Amino acid sequence: MKFTKELVDDLADKLLIGLTEEENAMVLNEFAKIDKDIDIVNTIDNLENVDVMSHALDIFALNLRDDVASPSPSVDDLLKNSELRVQDVIEVPKVVE
Repeated sequence: MKFTKELVDDLADKLLIGLTEEENAMVLNEFAKIDKDIDIVNTIDNLENVDVMSHALDIFALNLRDDVASPSPSVDDLLKNSELRVQDVIEVPKVVE
């Protein structure tokens, strides 16, 4: 599918977000980059001969532990190593001006 200005405007209208001309151009630019990156996949040799992987892990070989609820530690225990503490909150230094 080729993305056009009209298609982007139509999709934006359907999502009720309306775009300015500048925003539309930005979206088209982003889609062009995505299309270019996806086209790189088509340059992989023998890609059509690779089996599709439906899951990254063999779920039948995994031994997962049971999800057992345990009591949560107290707030005091969780915050006992923090130097700058205001009641139940850790105070962090300002890093952005």
